[in-house]
Amino acid sequence: MTRRQLKLGAVLTPTGGPGHPYTWLDPEIPADASVDIDWYIRYARLAEQARFDLVFIVDSQFITPDSPPHYLNRLEPLTLLSALAVATEHIGLVGTLTTSFNQPFNLARRFASLDLISRGRAGWNVVTSGDSGTAGNYGLEEHYDYATRYGRALEHVEVVKALWDSYEDDAFPRDREARRFLDADKLHTLDHRGEHFSVVGPLNIERSRQGQPVIFQAGDSDQGRDLGARIADGIFTHAPSFEAGAAFYTDIKTRAAAYGRAPEDIVILPGVSVTVGDTDADAREIERATQLADNDFGKSLRELGRPFGWHDFRQYDLDAPFPAEALQHAERSFYTQAKKIADLAADRGLTLRQTVEALSAPKTSPFTGSAETVANELQRWLDGHALDGINIHIGHPAQFQRFVDEVLPILRERGVVREDYEQNTLRGNLGLPFAENRYTRARREGVDPAPLPGTTASLSASV
Repeated sequence: MTRRQLKLGAVLTPTGGPGHPYTWLDPEIPADASVDIDWYIRYARLAEQARFDLVFIVDSQFITPDSPPHYLNRLEPLTLLSALAVATEHIGLVGTLTTSFNQPFNLARRFASLDLISRGRAGWNVVTSGDSGTAGNYGLEEHYDYATRYGRALEHVEVVKALWDSYEDDAFPRDREARRFLDADKLHTLDHRGEHFSVVGPLNIERSRQGQPVIFQAGDSDQGRDLGARIADGIFTHAPSFEAGAAFYTDIKTRAAAYGRAPEDIVILPGVSVTVGDTDADAREIERATQLADNDFGKSLRELGRPFGWHDFRQYDLDAPFPAEALQHAERSFYTQAKKIADLAADRGLTLRQTVEALSAPKTSPFTGSAETVANELQRWLDGHALDGINIHIGHPAQFQRFVDEVLPILRERGVVREDYEQNTLRGNLGLPFAENRYTRARREGVDPAPLPGTTASLSASV
C-alpha cells in the first residue's frame, strides 16, 4: 500500500495580506505585483514545476485606507485564474467568491467556464463575506446576520452544484451525419424555489472532465465547520499547533461522517508559514527578523478593527482595559475571530495596547527550521492526521524558493510528496472522486433525484 501524500497549495498575496503591511518593500517583489499578471504567471508556473496541487486566490470586496496592501489593489479572482489557466497545464486554480453577494446562476456559469478553460482544474472557495461593509457595495443597509449568511450559503452551494449537473456527461452527441447536436433527454432544468433563491435553469454550459469544480470552504465557527463538513471537498483552515490541527481534523471528519459522507472525501489544508534556514537557530532568526520588519503598531491598531466590522480602536485609551463593548460591532463581521481576541484580552487582563502587541508580536511557526526539521514536522503532522496538505503563503520569494529547492526534495525522496502529476484534473490530483452527475446516478440507481435542501419543489425530470 502506498503512503498518504502531502497535498500542496500556494496562496498568492504578493504585496502582503493582513498583518503584513511591508512585505511589498522586498526588492524581489514588484511594487504593483498584486495587479501584475506576469508575477502571478511566474509563481503559478514555479508552483507547477514543484508539483503543487493548486494555487489559491483570496478575495474580499470592501476596503478602507487601513486595509493591507494586497487588499487595496488586486485582480478579480476568476479573471485572474482564467489567465493562469492558459499559462499552466496541471496545477489547480482555486478562487474565492462569496455566496452573500453573488447569484447562484451567474457564479455557476463563471466557474463552469473556468473549469472548461482549464480542462478540469477549477476550484471554488466558498465564503459568506466577513467584511460587513461589503453590504453597502450591493445596495444593502447592513450585512446579513450569521444565521442568514450560513443558511444562504448552504442553499447557494446546493443550487450551484445542481446547475452544474444541467447536462449529463454524454448530452452532446454532436452527430453530424444524423444532424443531432443535443440529446434532449440528457438536459435537465431545476425549477428551484427556496428560502433565499429562485432559479429555473438549466445552465447553458457542459460539465468538465472532473464533473464539477472542487468546492473548498474556510470557516472556524460552529456554523462554518458544519457547512464545510456538509458541502466541501476541501477545507482551508489555520492550525497553530499539532494538537489544534489534529482536533480540527477529527472534528471535520466526524461531522462529515454524520452527514453520510466518506471522511476521506474531504481534504484539510491549513494555511502555514514556512521559514527555512541553514540551521534551526538560523531559521528562527530569519523568521523573527522578517516579522519585526513587517511590524508597525499604528497599522496593527487600525487593522485590529477589521474583524470588528472595521471599528476604529484609535478612539480608546491605549492603556485602559481592552474595550469589551467593541465586540458588538463584530456581530455581522468576523465574529469568531473578534471573540477570540476579546476573550484573549479578558483572560489575560490586557490593555488595548497590550492586546495589539500580543497579536502582532513575532510568533514561531511549527514549520520553522532547517530543511530537515521542516520536512520532519510536515511529515509528523501528515502521519498524525493533523492535516492532509498545506497552503503555503508565498510571502518573501527567497523563502518560497528555499522550500521548493530544499524541503520538497527531502519529502519527495521519502515518498511524502509526488514525483509527478498522476491525474489530469484537480479532483484527481487531490485524491477526490469524480463528481458524478446526479441525474445519471439517479437513473443508474433507479430512483428520482433528491430535492435540494430547503427547496419547495423537487428537481424536475427533464426539460
